[in-house]
Amino acid sequence: MQVASNFKVLFIAGFGPIVREPSESRELYCEVLGIPFKEESGGYLHTEALQGAKTFALWPLSQAAHSCFDSDSWPEDIPVPQAWLEFDGDSVEKATANLESRGYRILVRNKQEPWGQTVTRFLSPEGILVGVTFTPSMRKEK
Repeated sequence: MQVASNFKVLFIAGFGPIVREPSESRELYCEVLGIPFKEESGGYLHTEALQGAKTFALWPLSQAAHSCFDSDSWPEDIPVPQAWLEFDGDSVEKATANLESRGYRILVRNKQEPWGQTVTRFLSPEGILVGVTFTPSMRKEK
């Protein structure tokens, strides 16, 4: 792929949802997923403690639908996500149980993908398709 200008993107400097219901989002990201945030004025939460994105991708909706529902069409009764975000963690099973116990609607539960990733997917309060994953190919050998 050729660069269209003199500007070159070097890395993803940040990503995060625009929240409409701060308390719901705080519960998910702080309490359920355990991300340590610093709080600034106005309820702005941020962290520099997580490592950067391993992948930035333009994921076609038909492929996201196939991943979640084994169909190329997104179901009409579920809001269409505007973005995707994955958190790789130590236990997809524990994360899934925690999410379910807190009432999140799980779209994909502990699914084993052909490339070795295990994933659970759900929609965040902001409408982001969130995955909690275990991705062996992204982990460094020790």
